[in-house]
Amino acid sequence: MKALRAQAYTIAMAWLHGLLLLGSGIAAATSVEVAVVDRNAEPVAGVSVFWHPPAELRRTAAVGATAVMDQVDTRFVPHVLMVQTGTSVEFPNSDTVAHHVYSFSHPNHFKLPIYKGNAHPPVTFSESGIVILGCNIHDNMLGYILVVDTNSFAETDEHGIARFTIGEPEGEIAIWSPRFRDDPELLVKPLDPASAGDVQIGFQLSKALRPAFDEETKALSWTDY
Repeated sequence: MKALRAQAYTIAMAWLHGLLLLGSGIAAATSVEVAVVDRNAEPVAGVSVFWHPPAELRRTAAVGATAVMDQVDTRFVPHVLMVQTGTSVEFPNSDTVAHHVYSFSHPNHFKLPIYKGNAHPPVTFSESGIVILGCNIHDNMLGYILVVDTNSFAETDEHGIARFTIGEPEGEIAIWSPRFRDDPELLVKPLDPASAGDVQIGFQLSKALRPAFDEETKALSWTDY
């Protein structure tokens, strides 16, 4: 009898939990796997991959969300930083020389006058888009912040694969890299709202990649991008 009561209790609690999830609008997460290859079908690492949800599902970062774009050996680290809209980004100068960080990218333009260490407060990015970073003192310094309206994003690994979860199979999956030459409309693929289970999406680039940015040899300058 006790075993039957325990089983009935477990079933009831599971049923109640399901009702609570339904009532709160929480849906089961969908796993997304994205593969990116170049025009020769070779995997491309370091590609920013993100979910671009419909307007009603776009979200800003939680209050207090932060990220770091450092400066080391006269370069931005990381070269590309992806953050959710509303994130405050710290720009410490861990270098032995001073820097003057700035961006003319509208509407996320800003400037941090010449400094070392942690002289400036974080910069909050309230609008989605690509923020191109430069240094007024060192023209070879180049970095990017990709601001997106979701926390569902990842970077491709050495196999050209990125994985993350999304709340609803709606909207689009987009990829971006400063090395891309392909037309922007080819870098986005729609999701099927009727799809069930995990989602797998592949992108093959049609144009040759730009060379990787190389601060060591200065093979490319800021204007090459």
